[in-house]
Amino acid sequence: MAKSEKKDIKLISRKKEIQQQLITQLATSLPGLKELLGDKKFETRITKAAKLLSEGIKEKASKKIKQEKKKPVKKKKETSQPVTEQ
Repeated sequence: MAKSEKKDIKLISRKKEIQQQLITQLATSLPGLKELLGDKKFETRITKAAKLLSEGIKEKASKKIKQEKKKPVKKKKETSQPVTEQ
């Protein structure tokens, strides 16, 4: 049952979510323009404006790429014993 519930929930992309927020904010802040243009023209212009304003936003948040730290190279121990000649 839990698996089917998870499939029903749709994830909204970050860009679409911001566009919806812009549409609601613009609609509430410009009621005078809505009266002048009419409902249909007002809604289309607001959606176009929200689309233009959210143009540079990426669909998903960028993932931080982890760079592997280079491990220092271990030098072989050099023997400090003097070489004896025979």
